[in-house]
Amino acid sequence: MTADTSAGRAVTWLAVRQVRRGATIVLVLVVGMSAMVATTYASTFTDTMDAAALAALAENPAIRTLFGQPVALDSAGGFTVWRTGTVLAVLVGVWALLTATRITRGAEDAGHWNLLLAGRIPLSTVVMRHATVLVAAVLLTGLATATALTTAGTPPVGAALHGASIALVGVFFAAAGVLAAQMLPNRAAASGATVALLSAGLLLRMIGDGVDALGWLRWLSPFGLAALSRPYHDNRIVPLVVLALAASILLTASTVATAHRDVQGSWLAPRTGRAPRLRLLGSIPAFALRRLLRPLAGWTAGVGAYYLLIGLLAVSMTTFLADNPRFADLAVQAGFAGLGSVEGYVATMFALLAIPAGTFTAVRIAATATAETDRQLTLIYAGPVTRLRLLAAETATTAAGTVALTTLAGLATWIGARSAGAPLKLDAALTGATNVLPIAALCLAAAIFALGWLPRAVALVGSLPAAGGFLLQVVADSTGAPHWVGTLSPFAHLAPVPEVAPDWTGTLGMLVTVAILTVTGAIGYQRRDLNT
Repeated sequence: MTADTSAGRAVTWLAVRQVRRGATIVLVLVVGMSAMVATTYASTFTDTMDAAALAALAENPAIRTLFGQPVALDSAGGFTVWRTGTVLAVLVGVWALLTATRITRGAEDAGHWNLLLAGRIPLSTVVMRHATVLVAAVLLTGLATATALTTAGTPPVGAALHGASIALVGVFFAAAGVLAAQMLPNRAAASGATVALLSAGLLLRMIGDGVDALGWLRWLSPFGLAALSRPYHDNRIVPLVVLALAASILLTASTVATAHRDVQGSWLAPRTGRAPRLRLLGSIPAFALRRLLRPLAGWTAGVGAYYLLIGLLAVSMTTFLADNPRFADLAVQAGFAGLGSVEGYVATMFALLAIPAGTFTAVRIAATATAETDRQLTLIYAGPVTRLRLLAAETATTAAGTVALTTLAGLATWIGARSAGAPLKLDAALTGATNVLPIAALCLAAAIFALGWLPRAVALVGSLPAAGGFLLQVVADSTGAPHWVGTLSPFAHLAPVPEVAPDWTGTLGMLVTVAILTVTGAIGYQRRDLNT
């Protein structure tokens, strides 16, 4: 074995080590959720769904927009695809793109590859070996999903197509993340651009499913192409071939882009010679605000667009469920109660707002950990600035940004609902949106705790109260778990506002937990060594 071959294998194992933990978590979540829904299908549908009800479901634009076009709901496989397909594809896509930028651009900018690249292995080889390992992890997730669905008794062809669609969505966004990491000057820019691409793809899928005249837009979206494969019904392979070709083009472009740039360089480098931008650099709080504004604008645009759509669909959704009580019952079993009235509908949709709001707080604190590791804060730490002062500024600005994010989501929902003629008051919309702030505060506190004691897992730990709590609630509701299992989720203590009054007891309990986690995290952050 030559020295080059040995070094190449070492790079491959380095990539495996960097992705194995996250890949395992994603695989367990995707496979577990798919298998659970498929195996509980018989108990969910205690009787045969009549053709008229299925036709009403397929023709309702609100249902198609939010959850995709329902097909083959009279089978366990088709119901699993409709209920979990888009959610799991988004999960795999987000993990793939964030991991792609972390293990390529992030490692390169932090100087972790400097010694490696000083040898005989070129940059393009290092990048593509990392990309190959990530693609293999995503494909393994798709294979495991197909195997689990087949084992659960669904037809193998449909299971294979569904597993392939989830895997190819992940491969597409992994490739997009790798390409963005070569084109843009830093990890944050690459991650932001790829997340924007994912959001645009999801929006195109929603529009294409909701508006028949614009159905062709689904061919421009990875999520739309996955839906067009229609597993367990038509079993179309052509859309997945198109998706595979698109991912292959992105990977090829990544190889070319990497081979023609310098180490720590990029194709779209920032302009040189421009005048310095000194705004919001006069103090620590102002600096924290400067770091927040651009990401907040992106998150606000995405969340605001989604909740504007939620408002526009209020009348269509509530009317449909009022006319089809069987589907209202299924929504209750899935953890979405109260969808029959406008206030109940927006209250249910606002509960989902806790996930992006909480993730936003976790990502912002994780950005602080990344800036520390990348030595961007070295001069600040070397000055007369304590760590707690910097942490307090980041925490305060992140909290303010979260309040702004939820408030604007409520305002967008009200505008959409009023445009559609729904009787939703502005104060009700704002109250419902800001009702999720305790869960977002839990995410912020968990991220601070991780910053002090687990600085390499800030984003993961910080997202657990929202993403993990919601998943726990859905699993507990779907499997008939003991009551105490569901109470472990923060969502169990979140009242459906504005349909009912807030749960002040639950809010107080969450705030006490927030205080404990925040203080514990601040102590750890003050005492640990810096990651430089």
